[in-house]
Amino acid sequence: MINTLSGRFLVLTVIFVMVAEILIFLPSIARFREEYLLARLERAQIASLNLLAAGEMIAPEVEQELLSNAGVLNVVLRRDVARELVLSGPLPFPVGQTVDLRDDRAWVLIRDAMSRLINPEPEVIRVLGQPVMGGGIQIEFALDSRPLHAALLDYGRNIFWLSLMISAITAVLLFMAVRRVLVMPIRKLVDQMDRFAEAPEDARRIVTPASSVVELRAAEEALSAMQSQLSQSLKQKERLAQLGGAVAKISHDLRNILTTATLLGDRLESVDDPTVKRVGPKIVNSISRAVSLCEGTLAFGKAEESPPALTRFDLATLAEDIAESEQLAVAADVVSISADIPSGMQVRADPDQLHRVLGNLVRNARQVIAATGTPGTITMYAHEDARAWWIEVVDTGPGLPPRAQEYLFQPFQGTARKGGTGLGLAIAAELIKGHGGALTLKETGPNGTTFCICLPRDGILEIV
Repeated sequence: MINTLSGRFLVLTVIFVMVAEILIFLPSIARFREEYLLARLERAQIASLNLLAAGEMIAPEVEQELLSNAGVLNVVLRRDVARELVLSGPLPFPVGQTVDLRDDRAWVLIRDAMSRLINPEPEVIRVLGQPVMGGGIQIEFALDSRPLHAALLDYGRNIFWLSLMISAITAVLLFMAVRRVLVMPIRKLVDQMDRFAEAPEDARRIVTPASSVVELRAAEEALSAMQSQLSQSLKQKERLAQLGGAVAKISHDLRNILTTATLLGDRLESVDDPTVKRVGPKIVNSISRAVSLCEGTLAFGKAEESPPALTRFDLATLAEDIAESEQLAVAADVVSISADIPSGMQVRADPDQLHRVLGNLVRNARQVIAATGTPGTITMYAHEDARAWWIEVVDTGPGLPPRAQEYLFQPFQGTARKGGTGLGLAIAAELIKGHGGALTLKETGPNGTTFCICLPRDGILEIV
């Protein structure tokens, strides 16, 4: 119960109401004490005026009766300059406190009231006040503190039970209101989410925004948009899975066709017709590219890259290994591949995945430069700062065409090489993204192309 939203709201409501009641209690108890003393002052003045009106001595029994009816122990009345003890009686305790009712400052009244409430020790209180209806300059009287203390306790007890009852009623009403207005719509929304999770492909289970509460309606609209997007994504995923199966079948059939075409090509080589000799190999190469495209598509669809196994290693050693491997595929006078990385530079990344990324970038540049027939260079650079490690692959190739730049990291579209699938850069960007970094095209043009890899030291680095 306490861990539910409505339960916690109930507890907080009771606490806040009680705090409010305490803030109300302090001035109210002060006001009750002031009215109690003013009532005694008025009675004491009436008793003294009755005695003065009689103009003669009264019996001690009558005097005690007047004091008892007024609820005081003695009365001193000051009229003009004379100060006269009008009524007197024995004091059971010494005078322990003097109270001036003419000082009506709030904090003084609250202080004196709380002091009297928590102090049960009996004593005589001397009270000073202004007579009502112009009955003199000043009146003072003494009273026993015990009746005042008892009256304050009774008043405080009544206020406590009243506050408790008000808190309980308020809390119950607010509890029911919150459950009706807030908790039940949230629970309904959760039920709709669970229902959607059972069959996310079913568009009928998408939440329909209907709440009149602005915040809940905004949540429903956001959830509805997310569910619609997820439903479409799942449908697209299903279609892609079906497409992958079709590509696998096509790849198998094309491989059989390639085998047949290769055999026929070998037979055609023995034919003396120059046209046949020229066209036959081209047909075989076209079918071979089709098979490669199908295999690349199938591999991309099945690829599930594991999270990077981050470790520290020497970047220069990795880059030199890539340069040596790629240099074996082409003569140095055609494409020169090198690494210009500070010795001993340590990076934190997955060495296998980073090897794939750099190898792909260098291989793409090598193939493009070799296809132009013009000698070129490929160089890997690196530097570091407080935020990240920065790796650049710079080539002197012809640059990327506009279409390749527009769809650079999109599979099957961002390729600048004839016969390419555009999967290499897409996979490379995905691998670097898994490191929390980014693979970006820094610049490209007739004088060459530069790719930049950012590997953040900690967390995800925003690339500007």
